[in-house]
Amino acid sequence: MQTHNTPRPHSSPIIPPFPDRIATVTRTTKETDVQVSLNLDGQGNCTAETGIPFLDHMLHQIASHGLIDLEIKATGDIEIDDHHTNEDVGITLGQALGKALGDRKGIVRFGHFLAPLDEALVQVALDFSGRPHLSYGLQIPTERVGTYDTQLVREFFVAIVNHSQMTLHIKQLDGINSHHIIEATFKAFARSMRMALEIDPRRAHSIPSSKGVLMA
Repeated sequence: MQTHNTPRPHSSPIIPPFPDRIATVTRTTKETDVQVSLNLDGQGNCTAETGIPFLDHMLHQIASHGLIDLEIKATGDIEIDDHHTNEDVGITLGQALGKALGDRKGIVRFGHFLAPLDEALVQVALDFSGRPHLSYGLQIPTERVGTYDTQLVREFFVAIVNHSQMTLHIKQLDGINSHHIIEATFKAFARSMRMALEIDPRRAHSIPSSKGVLMA
């Protein structure tokens, strides 16, 4: 009599209870007043009131495509220009990301995404390594999108990288429309973060590093 072993059904590891990954950070200077609240395990809800409409639009992309609940309120000296407010929003968002992550136990850590938006194509790869680094490869053809100075895109990512302690590579593969290039970048960044911030069920309570630490 021949018997056959029935394969055991595959079961995914169960993630033990995990603390809430939320943070609120306030940054006040003589130039700006910024408050950021976020929940890394959210639904993509966003309230962004920075006084810079295009930046608000991009912050909505981060929340929606990263599935991060995000509330940002900022006032600043935009009567001069948008630089200080744009930069300080990036700084405060980076600090909030770092605070919500804590010691970074359990995260996948690495993320990457290739985002098309019509003719634009942008690739982002990132690592919540504890070592801030930005490689920025955008070539935005116009100086402004609406009233937003396109040089400020790089300044925003410099700020968020330095204060969240991530390594971030942004590479433009195609694109001629400034709005499309920038929006594809923020969408790719958001999806890369979503991947990196997910909890890895196979090591949910350990540091994803052979060194045992992910802080500078």
